[in-house]
Amino acid sequence: MISNELDIAPYRQRLAETGRVQIPGFLQEDAAERLADCLRREVPWVTAERTLPDSPPWTPEVARQRMPAAYRRAAAGFHFVYDRYLLLEAAQAGRDPHLVLHAALRFFNSPEYLDFIRDLTGDTSLAMVGAQATRYLPGQFLCLHDDRHEQEQRRYAYVLNLSRRWQADWGGLLHFVDEDGTPRDSFLPRWNSLSLFKVPAGHHVGVVAPWAQEPRLAITGWWHAPPQAG
Repeated sequence: MISNELDIAPYRQRLAETGRVQIPGFLQEDAAERLADCLRREVPWVTAERTLPDSPPWTPEVARQRMPAAYRRAAAGFHFVYDRYLLLEAAQAGRDPHLVLHAALRFFNSPEYLDFIRDLTGDTSLAMVGAQATRYLPGQFLCLHDDRHEQEQRRYAYVLNLSRRWQADWGGLLHFVDEDGTPRDSFLPRWNSLSLFKVPAGHHVGVVAPWAQEPRLAITGWWHAPPQAG
């Protein structure tokens, strides 16, 4: 599934130096196309908003009604609104076995892939990959946070980008922010690229613009160390 033409050496070095990297052309093209088609056409999305129950995907009318309150919550602190499919939970429950996303999750947790991510990061403790599918529609966003979660032993966060022809002025970029609030790098969600960063790291996903011509589609999650005993 990983591109046979990928030379990870320069990306390994950049990750070691900066704690984050974006790897273009990550998957074999046919694999990327199939996953993207699944995200566009097959996934039973729900809309997720922090502190509220997941709901059926918002229609434009529902979004117009609910987004003003969501923006007020964002102004008051950490908040998010985006569409998602919790792949790990669905796999554990046996839901939607026809989705090719489940084959991707199995591959992400195969010995081959785990060896690859250990080699890329230099972290031999990596033992499990979690995943969810995400879709950001116009107006949706993810506020500043750092992905810290002691119980889950998150070591690295990743975003496998599967939107074509994404433009910078469509929003939806992955932005990195220093502890003092200074903006640093930003990653465009380029087609078939893997955005990767070491946890914890301050970051946010910018609001997707009303004129964006397609959804921001991705598979996202964390590379985990084993749970701590006790």
